[in-house]
Amino acid sequence: MEVHDLVVLATGTHGAVPQSLGGGPVAERITVAPEPFDIPEHVADAVKSLTTRLVANRRGSTVWDVETPAGRLAVKLGYRCPPHDWTALAPARESVILRQVIPEDVQCGEWAEGTWSAQPWREGVDLFSRWERHRARRSVPSLAEARSCAAALSALHAKGWAHGDVQPNHLLMDTACTWLIDLGLASGGGHVSGAYDFPYRGCLVHYEAPEISCGVLESGTAAPTRESDVYALGASLFISATGWRHVDYPDNAPREVQRRAIVGKPHRPVGIPGPLGSLITAMMRRDPAARPTAAQVAGSLTDSLADSLNEAAYPRP
Repeated sequence: MEVHDLVVLATGTHGAVPQSLGGGPVAERITVAPEPFDIPEHVADAVKSLTTRLVANRRGSTVWDVETPAGRLAVKLGYRCPPHDWTALAPARESVILRQVIPEDVQCGEWAEGTWSAQPWREGVDLFSRWERHRARRSVPSLAEARSCAAALSALHAKGWAHGDVQPNHLLMDTACTWLIDLGLASGGGHVSGAYDFPYRGCLVHYEAPEISCGVLESGTAAPTRESDVYALGASLFISATGWRHVDYPDNAPREVQRRAIVGKPHRPVGIPGPLGSLITAMMRRDPAARPTAAQVAGSLTDSLADSLNEAAYPRP
């Protein structure tokens, strides 16, 4: 049994994985977090809060679903969580990026423990939860849903940004599209104020590309790229479809041990039949230059969907 540590102390949507993950080879690990911070009065006044609901409370971040006269907002409170003091700056850094990426209004500021942000609420079910039925039945997931995830990443890349933290928890799927959320570690597309910027020290290791893990091991930092995003998307699709991490290492292993495994060992055989399995294998190639782009992944899945529709309409004799 493996541990899937995307779990946060919350239920609902906007990136929160339900507390019960169901059957399969992945178990949940609940991260011990401090008591959630209430929304400070000046923040509540700034967003014109009517009602609030706690969504997530994990190391360095408390997230609230806030109803306002203008609609629902995700309000994030960042605070220091040694040794990760950068978490206090993450909401403001994400706000700076979001203002360059989305058309909606994004607010941010400071509070006693760090920075805060208020951004449009994105409704949806995270990828890992969405594909639970496929893990339980050992069935091939929806190509259309995989394409939607690739399209969301491709749209961000088209604006010049690398996400830097692609994981199932950050892919929220609704009936119309997939939202790629949590851009606090994004890089490359525009200017980020020095007051809120901080070095990239990797992401959730279960989805790190080998070159990212290698950089963090060697120098403590790395540079997220579109290629490392594609690898992370492949690893996200893989774990969501099968319940297995892309590389085998012991549960609860220290981050350094996890990263050394990613650098020194091949990824697990994908074993998912059909075009999705072939694509995931290509996305997790060790050579970044050999991986398809997110746009190519989305295009390939579009072609596969068209082929399957044609086969259904014109069955072979």
